[in-house]
Amino acid sequence: MRPNLTAHGFTLVEVLVALALMAVLAVLSWRGLDTMVRTREVTQSRIDQVAVAQISLTQWRADLDAMLVLPGVVNDNSMQWDGRVMRLLRRSATPLPNGQDAGMKVVAWTVRDGHWLRWQSADLTQRADIDQAWQQAAQWGQNPSSEALRQQAQLMPLGSWRVFYFRENAWSNPLSSAGGVNQDLLKTPDGVRIELQLDAPGALDKGRLTIDWVRASFNPTRS
Repeated sequence: MRPNLTAHGFTLVEVLVALALMAVLAVLSWRGLDTMVRTREVTQSRIDQVAVAQISLTQWRADLDAMLVLPGVVNDNSMQWDGRVMRLLRRSATPLPNGQDAGMKVVAWTVRDGHWLRWQSADLTQRADIDQAWQQAAQWGQNPSSEALRQQAQLMPLGSWRVFYFRENAWSNPLSSAGGVNQDLLKTPDGVRIELQLDAPGALDKGRLTIDWVRASFNPTRS
């Protein structure tokens, strides 16, 4: 006598329960992946913000370190702050193909449209060209032309900034007078302090960032 073989399968209820469990696992997995993607995007955005801030501050210090004071050029003053724009005369960072000095550049810094901006001229070797670029830098800070806009770089987000000079062993407003004479027209300061207000959209953090720069040749013990 042949045995009675009966085929056993899944019931409809078991299939529905399995499908429901798979759906729950799929939703949980999707949420986990979505969280990972969002976390990666936030982390990458933070890394990009830090990189832009580092580049901005490194360039600011590089411009100050490369500053030049040349007799008879831009009134013997390689740095000038007018309350809105900081202009600097600095050595060119890139030598000519033959290894010779490429000359000088005029650079300018300002805050506009929620960003710290930097403008620079071409390499300059003639005093007349330097004087012209010096005026162009001032114009760029007030009412930039389309050509001047092509020469600027947009750096870190910034709401506003303030500048102080270290003169006579004290920090002071560059536009303040001493003895009726505007000191920033007389000499390059021993140090520069900037206060950056980080309240613009996309800023690295909120609050105020203070950066001090001191001239390498400054000697605090001199009389």
